[in-house]
Amino acid sequence: MIKAEVSVPAMRGRMGARTYYACLMPMNAVPQFFKFTDWAGISPEDREQRVLNIKRVPDLAAYITENEEDYLFSSITASYKSEPTFEPFTPDASIGVLKLGLGDELIINDGQHRAAGIVQALKDGSVSFREDTLSVLLFPWESTSRVQQMFSDLNRFVQKTSKSLDILYDKRDETAAATLAMIEKVPVFKELTEKEKVSLETRSTKLFTLAALYDANVELLKGYEGNDIMTNAALLVGYWTEVAKHMPDWSKVLSGQKLAIELRQEKISSHSTVLRALGGLGADLMDSSEWRPRLSPLEAIDWSKKNPEWENICIVANSVVSNRQARAATKAFIKAKLGLNLTDGEQRTLDRAA
Repeated sequence: MIKAEVSVPAMRGRMGARTYYACLMPMNAVPQFFKFTDWAGISPEDREQRVLNIKRVPDLAAYITENEEDYLFSSITASYKSEPTFEPFTPDASIGVLKLGLGDELIINDGQHRAAGIVQALKDGSVSFREDTLSVLLFPWESTSRVQQMFSDLNRFVQKTSKSLDILYDKRDETAAATLAMIEKVPVFKELTEKEKVSLETRSTKLFTLAALYDANVELLKGYEGNDIMTNAALLVGYWTEVAKHMPDWSKVLSGQKLAIELRQEKISSHSTVLRALGGLGADLMDSSEWRPRLSPLEAIDWSKKNPEWENICIVANSVVSNRQARAATKAFIKAKLGLNLTDGEQRTLDRAA
């Protein structure tokens, strides 16, 4: 009986001691060739791959279906157990056609979550990308030990990009776009924001990180998600410009009267916990047309790390903390200093801290 085959355009190459193939596979062929083994019941040393994290799959499927015109995936790397047939276009050519037998199993070395997301998107009924092509690198399967080594080699030097850099480059995130537009209009942020790193180095001349400002704006824009980017950017500019007027330490660093490193060492006014609390404060304040004068008491707050009032609010054991409890307590503390009414939950938060 002749086995059914699928032909895909491919290039034959060599890496180390092994021949491999780089091919283009239609998206609708992914469910036929890639199998997802349930490794959960197998001991780690006997697995050929990490356990598939099912929770990641819907997000990947949604990424495809929501961005069908400009989604992007890197190559999937897999190992074949049944030797495929490579037919070069001309004798000894490296470009040709690779024939894969239907039913042949390809063991994914890198990219199982991408493949699972594609399968889910196909199940969800999205048809526009079915004939799109996915780049696949195919290596011969040798042993479980070799497959484990491939997984280790492919992932050993992978470094996750910083949250700040993700925000800077993500053109689909409307909050990120509004934040970047706002930064350009608020002088203290334009000059003193680190846009690449998620945390500031000891000798950094900056006061803020893009990631911290983004998180603060997520809090500030709650309830305004339906606005367009420029409307929200204008809202952010108005709020943070007013806040900056009442943060004299920020102005001193901007004007060169104080070094950023000194302010960060001495005070918490530019810390991500405070910024996020200020963002949440803005969401509460901006329901009123008279919100600007209510920010003036910010000037009277003692932001010094030595101020005992911060103990158990956002400073624990002499270190500033940024967990949810600290952010809630910091927001409640600032609201109290501004003479604003606290919710029952905010009052309980301060009582617990006390």
